[in-house]
Amino acid sequence: MTNREYGEYIKGMAPGSPVAKDLVKAFIVGGLICCLGQGLSLLYTDVVRLAREDAATAVSMTLIALSAVLTGLNVYDQMARFAGAGTLVPITGFANAVVSPALEFKTEGFILGTAAKMFTIAGPVITFGLTASVVYGLILCLMR
Repeated sequence: MTNREYGEYIKGMAPGSPVAKDLVKAFIVGGLICCLGQGLSLLYTDVVRLAREDAATAVSMTLIALSAVLTGLNVYDQMARFAGAGTLVPITGFANAVVSPALEFKTEGFILGTAAKMFTIAGPVITFGLTASVVYGLILCLMR
């Protein structure tokens, strides 16, 4: 069997993916998460009277905390199954990526389970982000 024949065989065996439907679901759920963030921003600036920068920090913290709680209650995973990337792209997806492995390995204990596995997915992202920011900061200092 040639590569082309094998490719056609696999294409015939694999079920089709409803791409348009998946895109719409991701767009709607991701948009609703962003609308929630905007609503929280308005709440923090207009009602709580925080400065814009402080309100932005509070919105990020609220969305991360809400995502972590919903992940613990298995609600966020259900949303992710429904909406796919619509839940993974906003900051809430990052919180889910940290909490999910921690919950999965909690039976192994607090130190070797929850604490050690918490950053298996998000750890490289955090490490790269911190390293890149340090390198960028050093370059910026040297250029001045």
